[in-house]
Parts: sequence; structure tokens; C-alpha cells
Amino acid sequence: MSTTPRDLTRRLRWLLLLGTATTLVLFGAFRAVHHDAVGLATASAPGVLAVDTAEHALGQARASVPEDGLQEAGTGGFHTQISVAHQALALAASENVTGLPGRRTLQTATGLISVYSGWIEQANREPDDSALRGAYLLYADRVLDAPGTDEDIMGHLGDLRDEQLAVAERQAGFGWPMTLTWAAAAALTAALLGGLLEAQRFTRRRFRRPVNPPLLAATVLWTAGAAALATVVLGTHGDTTASVGELRDRHTGAGIGHAATTVEGHLADAGLWASLSDGILVAGVALVALSAAGLLPRLTEYRHRERR
Repeated sequence: MSTTPRDLTRRLRWLLLLGTATTLVLFGAFRAVHHDAVGLATASAPGVLAVDTAEHALGQARASVPEDGLQEAGTGGFHTQISVAHQALALAASENVTGLPGRRTLQTATGLISVYSGWIEQANREPDDSALRGAYLLYADRVLDAPGTDEDIMGHLGDLRDEQLAVAERQAGFGWPMTLTWAAAAALTAALLGGLLEAQRFTRRRFRRPVNPPLLAATVLWTAGAAALATVVLGTHGDTTASVGELRDRHTGAGIGHAATTVEGHLADAGLWASLSDGILVAGVALVALSAAGLLPRLTEYRHRERR
């Protein structure tokens, strides 16, 4: 009794199982990487830079008080910079990078900015020689930036920035779950390619045909696909790492816009690759179909021979 039908059936089942498992693991791993990259591009990076903008605007507002004179505070450069700070914090809130704790920090900072602006305007109402004027300015400075505490505006914004940056670093990094997932994907891919090559040798030896076209196509498809995925993932990882490196430095003035442009350039293709991740599922279906097309006809053919 020939064992060929059993050998063909076993190889077919093995290839179908490996093909399905490899496809699903690769799809999940690839999607996770690019989901994090998209989150970094659309939320975390803008959130960090929004806090930089707010800090810079508040610094400019503080500098404008002695520069413009208190008579201008609340109506000139001071008012403009306070408005910029509020707009930047509203943007940071809309990104919602750190969830509820971050929103609470932003609410506190926004309220303190109103307190700070109120002290400045109160000082503006006092005569030049009033003792209260200096006291109000001192209170305002303590609300804005009180060294050694974290209850001032700058302290709250600094804490928020650190939390947002931590989220960005997690999105750019490969933690142990992601590392294990990609290790499993690599092992499954190697096993799949080995199974395809072994099935190709088996059919060539048993049926004396130089090549099995469907199995060869499946091997080429998965080899090229694995190489393309590795290239894309490594490129994305490099881009996210470079983006986080750009965000680690606090930026001021024109540096904020430059940093935003740099990060945008690094992550410009993140959304495109994320949207194309479904192509892995399509390739997996094609792989399974080619494996079946390569072995099922041989199995049917051999059974017909045995009946004769």
C-alpha cells in the first residue's frame, strides 16, 4: 500500500496550518507597529509640541510685562501670548495622549493661567508707586513658575510633557510582547518557507516533474513578502525612534515648527502602511490557495492511479 496519499495529505495540512498561523501573526505584529506609529504621528507628537508651544508662549507673556509696561498687560503682547497658550493647551487636550490624568492636569494648568493673568491685570490697575503692585507681580510669578514646587503652571506643564513623552517612547519602542510576537513571526515564516521547499522536493522526486508551479509561486510570494515587510517595519521603527529623539528636547520659538516639520517628515507614510496591512491577509489567502493548488491535484491524480 503506497504512502504517497498520506504523505501528500500531511504536507498539505501542514502548509495550510503554517500559512494561516504565519499570516495572522504577521498581520497582528505589522498592524501593531503601524498603529503605534500613527498614534505617534497624529496624537503624541502634536501633544508634546503643543505643550512646548504653551510653555514658550507663557515665557513670552512673562517677558512682555516689564518690556511693554503694565499698562499694556492684558491688551497687547501679553494678552496675545496668553491666548496662544490657551489655544496650545486646547490642542493638547484634544489629542488626549495620557487620558483622564492628562486632561485633569490640563484643566488645572488652564485655570492657573487665568489666575496668573488676573494677578497681572490686578497689578496693572495699581499706581506705579503702589506697594500692592509689586505684591501682585510676585503672586503672579509664583503662580507661573515657583522653583522647587510642582504646583505652578510650568511644573504642571512639565509633568504633562514628561507623561506624553513616555507614551511616545512606548509607541516607538519594541517592548518584550512586540519582540516575542516578531520572533514568533520570524520562526513561523522560516518554517513555512522550509515546508514549501520540502514539499517542492517531495513532488519533484515522487512525480518526476522538475517544478511544481503553484508551490514555486507560493515560495516566491512569501519570500518577497517577508523581505518587504521586514524592510517596511525596520524603516518605520527607525522613523519613530528618530521622531522621539526630536521630541526629547524642549523646543522654543521657531524650533517648535521645525520639530513639527521634522517629525511629520519621518512619519509621513505611517498612515499609508497601516492602511495597507490588509494586504498581508490577501497574501495569506493567496499562499493557502497556491499550496492547495500545488498538492491537491497531485493527491487526486495519485488516487486515480491507485483505482486503476
